[in-house]
Amino acid sequence: MSITYSPSGTVSSLSYAHRFSVRSFPAPSNNFNPRSNGRLVLHGGATHFCQRFCGLKLWILKSLKKSQLKRKHAPPNEFKSMKNEDDDHLSTYPKTISSLEEHVSDGTTIKLGHVSASVESPTSLPQPHSYQFSSDGYGGPSLCIAVIGATGELARRKIFPALFALYYSGFLPENIGIFGYSRKNWTDEDLRSTIASTLTCRVDHQEKCGDKMDAFLSRTYYINGGCGNREGMSKLNALMEQIEGKSEANRIFYLSVPQEALIDVASCLADNAQTTKGWNRIIIEKPFGFNSLSSHRLTQSLLSKFKEKQIYRIDHLLGRNLIENLTVLRFSNLVFEPLWSYKYIRNVQVILSEDLSAHAARYFDGYGIIRDIVHSHILQAIALLAMEPPITLDGEDIRNEKVKVLRSIRRLEPSDVILGQYKASTKDKVDIYTNSLTPTYFAAALYIDNARWDGVPFLVKTGIGLIQHRVEIRIQFHHVPGNIYRERMGHNIDLATNELILRDVPDEAILIRVNNKVPGLGLHLDSPELNLLYKDKYNVEVPDSYEHLLLDTIDGDNHLFMRSDEVAAAWNVLSLVLQEMDKNNIVPELYELGGRGPVGAYYLWAKHGVRWAED
Repeated sequence: MSITYSPSGTVSSLSYAHRFSVRSFPAPSNNFNPRSNGRLVLHGGATHFCQRFCGLKLWILKSLKKSQLKRKHAPPNEFKSMKNEDDDHLSTYPKTISSLEEHVSDGTTIKLGHVSASVESPTSLPQPHSYQFSSDGYGGPSLCIAVIGATGELARRKIFPALFALYYSGFLPENIGIFGYSRKNWTDEDLRSTIASTLTCRVDHQEKCGDKMDAFLSRTYYINGGCGNREGMSKLNALMEQIEGKSEANRIFYLSVPQEALIDVASCLADNAQTTKGWNRIIIEKPFGFNSLSSHRLTQSLLSKFKEKQIYRIDHLLGRNLIENLTVLRFSNLVFEPLWSYKYIRNVQVILSEDLSAHAARYFDGYGIIRDIVHSHILQAIALLAMEPPITLDGEDIRNEKVKVLRSIRRLEPSDVILGQYKASTKDKVDIYTNSLTPTYFAAALYIDNARWDGVPFLVKTGIGLIQHRVEIRIQFHHVPGNIYRERMGHNIDLATNELILRDVPDEAILIRVNNKVPGLGLHLDSPELNLLYKDKYNVEVPDSYEHLLLDTIDGDNHLFMRSDEVAAAWNVLSLVLQEMDKNNIVPELYELGGRGPVGAYYLWAKHGVRWAED
């Protein structure tokens, strides 16, 4: 552990975020001699050193004791890591001359100039935390979160309720600052009254709900960005600095804005609203561009202002427990991992149908289901399902493996894709979308050209306005070679295929389909599902996906967020299909609202020799 004093008489920042002055440990001034590099090195007699060292030792022990007391009431689930914080700092962040290199531990040596001494430490040390509370006594917030586009539907219905849920459950510091930014002529009270009706407390602990809600709203502020984002971001920065005071603080900016405004907002934010007293992170909403070219331009623009580790590309569907559980099932269960290849798996089916109301308007504004669902959620789910074991659970290690899978997926040919568009069936309702070619349904057969998945079709089917709301992944295994019970299984052996079913909607569950003898004197076989139904097994409330992803952003856990190379690889898979769509060479097939989707999807599974599981 090394301590070096600067000419100003301050010691460089400690690894646990405390700062102190040389004046805390008085010593004669003639014990400091300047060096050519601007550093002051402590040396001198043993008496002077002992006086200074004893003061330093007492200060360290006192600070550690205070830190431990502060953490007694911390939430049970500590934020996961501080690893990415240094990478999130601005390049203009004031650099300290030197720092304590490690946490104090038994037998640590403190070097003061040419003199060293050992110091004993407490037996228990505080664990690293992803945000740092103020240590200078000013009481400012250790974290500020700004929602850009605060008056929009997404912010009102999802983002602010998720932030309050984290605050209520103890995952945010008490003195956090929440900022809403928009161009409407609102006040703080307008914003607070708008979001107050959307806030709810956890059903499993309703204690002091009203008090917590009032405290959260009192820390919510509104900024009218006006006509120009540059001036608006400067106003946001000024208010943040006023709220933060002199304490160290980190900032998160959630950019809930239209795609066409994203580059301007991000650029103005980078130049005018980032802190120099901590890390900065931005969250951007999908889609991440409209095709390969626009996505590349967006990425280059973002990377010219931010580091890659500062950018969190959010897709709320990736925050569902189903997705988070994919790697757990694979890499912590010996029963699955040996079977996870073309040798045992016949096909994989990813099925997702959503409510009509959630996406209809944005689809027909030009997004479409490919840009909104397939590019991010579907391909990310396949990447997590098919990737090789990462070296560690670190976000970068996981993303390294995901991008390998995405680069291995064969480019989709238009002949392997079925597009559809729902048609309103009510007689008295005018179908305003008849003249649009924007798809609301997508079905395709994907192939991963690597040694593990050679020849295994990954069938995707996703759409809105279908017969039911479903989100599930079905892994179908090969038939048993030379099965002696084949004749007992009826005419359709596919009905007796072993399956692993991971379901998120309608009821979250893990199901395994096995063949079994029906009780009785005869020999009749059945294919029941062994099930783990979450609502029966776990008596806990499942957090909203936005809560999960916002907490990951605070923690610096980025494994569920797409990196720039992942974004590019995913667009490459879809590029040929999007080009044909732009030329109007692919016309979506109409299907009835509330039906099963286009008939062409059934020809698709026949072409690839795979039957849709639910059919």
